[in-house]
Amino acid sequence: GVGGIELPVSINCKVRWHIRVSPDADAKPVEAAALAEPKVIEHTAGKTVKKIIVVPKKMVNVVVA
Repeated sequence: GVGGIELPVSINCKVRWHIRVSPDADAKPVEAAALAEPKVIEHTAGKTVKKIIVVPKKMVNVVVA
């Protein structure tokens, strides 16, 4: 079946979306999944992604400027 856990993705500390990832995925695939989400692309368009903070099994925070 479809496994995975749902992680909220926040942009500058506001939650914009949720992604489903493998519970044992490390930071890189989680970052890639977050950045591939259309909602995230929409909110980061024209901005610079400064930092991506992945809190394992908890959340992803994208910092843009």
